[in-house]
Amino acid sequence: MDSPTADVSVRVAWSDDAPGIAGVQVRAWRSSYADLLPAEVLAALTYDEVARVWHESLARPEDARNRVLVALERNRITGFATTTPSQDPDGDRVADGDIAEFSIDPDELGKGHGSRLLQACADTLRADRFTRATIWVNSDADAWRTFLESAGWAPDGAHRELDLRGDGTVTVKQVRLHTAL
Repeated sequence: MDSPTADVSVRVAWSDDAPGIAGVQVRAWRSSYADLLPAEVLAALTYDEVARVWHESLARPEDARNRVLVALERNRITGFATTTPSQDPDGDRVADGDIAEFSIDPDELGKGHGSRLLQACADTLRADRFTRATIWVNSDADAWRTFLESAGWAPDGAHRELDLRGDGTVTVKQVRLHTAL
């Protein structure tokens, strides 16, 4: 007898997905950035405002190659990612595609949604004729970096420091990983 399998998939997001994406983003950011961002910043993230921004972004993308993908279990959004042409000063906007955002609902980690979503990102970037993919990772995100490296991603030597508040009080160091498509 075969055991039942979950109804899981990844697809391109629709503007109606904005509330589900916002829910994942707010929960993921509150979990992932709890030790990095001040509590008042995380508390100020409201589902309605984040959903409004996502709805506008999905309805009118700035570039035809800006994509938002959603990981689903049945019809429930469990994660999302965005793919874009590279915005890096040393990037090639024709050859280099970037995964600019990648979030899995904290309650859904370890269930395969991230693997499916990462593969869908690579497939989408390849379909958009990019030959290399990049992603920026916080330097202390060991589990995330290990996951990416196990999927064939590697550091390319680039690093940056983001000033999250604009006053130097909250900074995050990141390294860039890449993979050939």
